[in-house]
Amino acid sequence: MKHTSTQTLYKLQSIATGRTFEDTGWLLEAPGENDPTLIRAIYQKQQLDADSHNPGLYKFADWLPVNRFLVGSVAPFTYKSKGLAAYLGLHNLYITFSGYWPEKGHLMPTCSFKETEAYSVCARLEPDNKKILVVASAGNTARAFAKVCSDNNIPLLLCVPEDYIDSLWFNHPIKENVKLISSRSSGDYYDAIHLSSIVARLDGFVAEGGAKNVARRDGMGTTVLSAVTTIGAIPDYYFQAVGSGTGAIAAWEANIRLIADGRFGDNKMKLMVSQNEPFTPIYDAWKSKSRKILDFDENEARLKVEIIDAKVLSNRKPPYSIIGGLYDALLDTDGDVLKADNQSAREAAALFEKHEGIDIHPAAAIATATLIAEVKDKKLDKEAVIMLNITGGGEKRFKNENELFYLKPEIIFDLNPNKNYVEEKVKRLF
Repeated sequence: MKHTSTQTLYKLQSIATGRTFEDTGWLLEAPGENDPTLIRAIYQKQQLDADSHNPGLYKFADWLPVNRFLVGSVAPFTYKSKGLAAYLGLHNLYITFSGYWPEKGHLMPTCSFKETEAYSVCARLEPDNKKILVVASAGNTARAFAKVCSDNNIPLLLCVPEDYIDSLWFNHPIKENVKLISSRSSGDYYDAIHLSSIVARLDGFVAEGGAKNVARRDGMGTTVLSAVTTIGAIPDYYFQAVGSGTGAIAAWEANIRLIADGRFGDNKMKLMVSQNEPFTPIYDAWKSKSRKILDFDENEARLKVEIIDAKVLSNRKPPYSIIGGLYDALLDTDGDVLKADNQSAREAAALFEKHEGIDIHPAAAIATATLIAEVKDKKLDKEAVIMLNITGGGEKRFKNENELFYLKPEIIFDLNPNKNYVEEKVKRLF
């Protein structure tokens, strides 16, 4: 049983076999198993004590696989909507918000719920860790990890497509322990993942792990913990836009833990996840009743990614088919995959700002647009308890109110670069 300095006790479990085992430090897969499967943290404390004495995100430390508390974290917060709810005629719409909203006392300086995963993943690292953490991102995740690692002196190498590096803005300069490399213009998120996979095999580097990292998922799952502890019950519906779907998997897993807790009901939220047209690989697979992502032309996929406003939703190889992945989550919750185009999302963002009083990120606007469409199509009961996960908000306002500093790449690599060349260049950075 893993025992950390925060008194979090947990084991890890293979979702494929149910076998439990100790966390030996940075496990991303079930030892000795061949079938692709996610692993899950099984916490000793079955009932969540949202300890307000713990700082920020770590109020949920009972259900986070962390070794320490890092400085600067902010937990998502949930409130019952009045403005948007009245506009849509919904009586129990709850908004879980991650971002910058001073009037609500919510000051998440990256304006993204990716901070929840960064503070959890980096706190899973042992305090004496000397390895360089490697993170691939389409923008928001990189911004979150850069902030957390800079503030807490954790060595980090980011891999972000060149076209997305304008997402790497901060209200203070990032320290030298954080470095950025990029895949050349016209590349996308998957190109950054490919680059990171080369680097992570080098001695002295360690892959963050993406959806396979229990700390990433359980950090993101704090959005649901925020909602349920605020509402007092598990919602009927959960709306979120997805690129990889990791946040939705995390929501499902948090839901399972909350059922076992016994105080919040025994229902599973219907996962209502959405994608930005025309880049919709998860939507296409789900509507085709396929466990696997359908084959597509990579060049055509890149062109579609260029079109969408919500670039963070551009994962070409999401954890969809893996055991315990998004397909299983959707199946188990009787969920659905929806889609919205840029124009619908822009209109939804304007409605949200008008009725709720804060700007939202394009990905959150996609989720809001699909909620609006479901209401208009009379597919939702007006009395249903609905959680809308606003994964990023207040960015426009934050940029207007702060001086910004940008992180620039140390090296820009060609698409499909030579492995030896990448290794040689990266070793010189640290």
